[in-house]
Amino acid sequence: MCAARSAKTALPTADADPQAGCEYPVARPEKSVRSADFLTTLPLLRQLDRDEISRIAANTLQIDAPRGSVLFRRGDPCTGFHVVIYGQVKLALQTAQGGEKIIELIGVGQSFGEAVMFLEKPYMVTAETLVDSKLLHIDRTAIFAEIDRDPRLARRMLASLSMRLHHLVRDLESYTLHSGTQRIIDYLLSLPGKPAACGVIVELPAQKNIIASRLNLTHEHFSRMLHELAAAGLLEVDGRTISITDREKLRSFGD
Repeated sequence: MCAARSAKTALPTADADPQAGCEYPVARPEKSVRSADFLTTLPLLRQLDRDEISRIAANTLQIDAPRGSVLFRRGDPCTGFHVVIYGQVKLALQTAQGGEKIIELIGVGQSFGEAVMFLEKPYMVTAETLVDSKLLHIDRTAIFAEIDRDPRLARRMLASLSMRLHHLVRDLESYTLHSGTQRIIDYLLSLPGKPAACGVIVELPAQKNIIASRLNLTHEHFSRMLHELAAAGLLEVDGRTISITDREKLRSFGD
């Protein structure tokens, strides 16, 4: 499954994982100005002043991670958190049978790893890029130092972690109380759509097997439900492009 390519960085080698037979992407120091410019766009850090951002940027590494790169594995030590500049990352748990359960899909401008960073525990999931990606790794010592200087940063990070916990609870509720069809409908309706003559067009952000795992469904079940919704005249499927003919009818179909 893991066939990560070497990351394109200024450093000559990457640390290899002998068990996986693939390389972790290599991190290198990023110029403070470029890192600082991106960090100021993050909701977590947006209210920090320029000096505070510069101190954090000085402890930030840039990671070039081709598709299939493993950023970290379950059990690896956590030294900070990641932010996606571009690309997409999946957070997943490996099953005893060799499969995986995708916990979350992380996109542009989103961060991950903060909770484990505060706990100072090893990672509980594996993070792998789904497409060619670029990320920042922000060292925890820099974040802890800024929290000591300005406790408001801790409040913002707590708010962000609380929101993530809220989403996880909603996911658990969906898995236990909603049918597979309802989960698919809720997910499709949550995606940003483009108006079209046939209704609204949405694009699946990842391959169908990835989305299925995210919704706690098998790939076969996910595909079968899409075909049933299409047969009911509620949507049309063309690869990862879904045309929703009537959002309200689709919504009520899941009731």
